[in-house]
Amino acid sequence: MNAAIRMKVGVLFGGRSAEHEVSILSARNVIAALDPQRFQPVAIGITRNGRWIQQSTQRLLRASGDPRFVQLSAEGPEVSLLPSRRLDANEADRHVDVIFPVLHGPQGEDGTVQGLLELADVPYVGAGVLGSAVGMDKDVMKRLLRDAGIPVARFVVVRRHEYRRDPLATLADIERLGYPLFVKPANLGSSVGVTRVLSRAQLPAALQSAFDYDLKVIVEESISGREIECSVLGNDAPVASVPGEIVVTHPDGFYSYDAKYLDDHGTRLQVPAALDEASVRQVQQLSLATFRALECSGLARVDFFLQSDGQLLVNEINTLPGFTAMSMYPKLWAASGVPPRELISRLIDLAIERHAQRRSQRSVCSVR
Repeated sequence: MNAAIRMKVGVLFGGRSAEHEVSILSARNVIAALDPQRFQPVAIGITRNGRWIQQSTQRLLRASGDPRFVQLSAEGPEVSLLPSRRLDANEADRHVDVIFPVLHGPQGEDGTVQGLLELADVPYVGAGVLGSAVGMDKDVMKRLLRDAGIPVARFVVVRRHEYRRDPLATLADIERLGYPLFVKPANLGSSVGVTRVLSRAQLPAALQSAFDYDLKVIVEESISGREIECSVLGNDAPVASVPGEIVVTHPDGFYSYDAKYLDDHGTRLQVPAALDEASVRQVQQLSLATFRALECSGLARVDFFLQSDGQLLVNEINTLPGFTAMSMYPKLWAASGVPPRELISRLIDLAIERHAQRRSQRSVCSVR
């Protein structure tokens, strides 16, 4: 394909959430995996104060692989989204054909950016507004899965104003789950703000840590079992990858932020997971059922607990999973015969396909 007619892919990353640095690492790997014969990357970084600034792809590719040492450049032209339209020659250098959002957490993975892209009439990779929103909110996600007959762990939802009004009643409600338990912000990922709690003495501090990130907190019973993950790819006919397993060796004792990103020896990824054929099929079937129940499209990673009795529980879904060097989503597809370059190309093609479908609906007027 002639370089002059390569599709321009706006890779959108950074953002204002606590997962800012992880997003930068993911964007670097997405850009590195783009097929240079088909695509031209346009790196768009969102700073912590919300500015959209075009970044140097060369600088990004040279960045550190450690989230403690990556940051956006404050230099470069600011970027704005406008409804897509025919561009004259003077505007062509500022046009992108599709957006690949590599944003994790609030104001990126939760439907907000997806809504902005819908209004701008720009194709984008990943779930739409609804799927992104319910996939981000662990409370709503688990209630929808439970209603769909998909097994999840027991949980309690705590809102900050309720806890402040009557902390003793809240603690008593939580303790029905028993110890140990996990306290998490309802709308965050990458294990940010997550605490493993062993007793009531640790519970108030854990709640406060989670409330630092969200007004709503989810408290879950601790499940003893293997941590299994499965990747999903597709729109109307999604397919599931081979499952993988996360073996945690970090002192935190669970798949914490430090175990994921800061400790080179904090976890071991077993890809594919050592499962019998029946368990593999069950993981894949539940992954696809979860993907459909939550109105997802494009991509997602579904995380499970596999208990000793063989029961599978869905822990959560990630509608914009990481693409870092340690991330399971691309690793699982590579093990399934879809290497990174092909995976990124298929995701972009799925975005274009879904955008065309939406434009064909009579309720949607094409922008002129």
